[in-house]
Amino acid sequence: MDFSDWRAQPTGRSRLGKAVLVLLALVGVWAAIKHFGGAAPGYDWDFGVLWKYRSLLVSGLLYTLLFTVICVLLGLLVGLVTGLGRLSSNPLITAPLRAYIEVFRCTPVLVQLVWFYYALPVLTGIEMSAMTAATVCLALYGGAFYSEIVRGGIIAIESGQSEAAMALGMTRLQALRRIILPQAFKKMVPPLMNQSIMQLKNTSLLSVLAVPDLLYQGQLIAHDTYRPLEVYTFIAVAYFLVLLPVTMWAKRMEYGVVRKEA
Repeated sequence: MDFSDWRAQPTGRSRLGKAVLVLLALVGVWAAIKHFGGAAPGYDWDFGVLWKYRSLLVSGLLYTLLFTVICVLLGLLVGLVTGLGRLSSNPLITAPLRAYIEVFRCTPVLVQLVWFYYALPVLTGIEMSAMTAATVCLALYGGAFYSEIVRGGIIAIESGQSEAAMALGMTRLQALRRIILPQAFKKMVPPLMNQSIMQLKNTSLLSVLAVPDLLYQGQLIAHDTYRPLEVYTFIAVAYFLVLLPVTMWAKRMEYGVVRKEA
């Protein structure tokens, strides 16, 4: 088998093939639901009941998207500052930053959400709304991963370029801003996109704090209609339709970076 052209960008035919494959998969899932509704014997699927709650579902989806944008932007800011700090040679700076990163990377985000909302006010005396606690927690959680991406992207640039820039009279900060970061950013884009996609999926955990995202609104509708299968199927399809174009765009950017480096 020849793997020599694995870096090549997908052709128009392959993209069309993937689109057909996704369409067939959706049709297959729908057919399976219709045919094997037997997972709950005698269950009569009725998605029409969701129409009555369309405004609630749309507001939940918009809330999810807005919350994702806020958390991604704050996470990127935290990740940039933390990632640059981790490049310092001073252990008084790097040690606490590494501790922060490992704490957030090595504990479940669901536990972090609950801890921020319920335990942190007890320890500090600072009361936070569910929205504030969720924003701070997800921004710090994403920042821990973004920081390692930033650090890895900068380290991947050859040290000779930084030395050459300083030989031309640039300060360390100027070399970082004008020479290193523009190149490193190209390498960071694919993993940053992938982590941002994970942030969108993590917002589904906000319902534990009663933040009115798409899943929380879905839970209210399921309790009201006793139609959880239709509700959660709709939520899954909504997430899929939002994330599929983003993942395809991220993959396209990744191919672009690989081609430029080849």
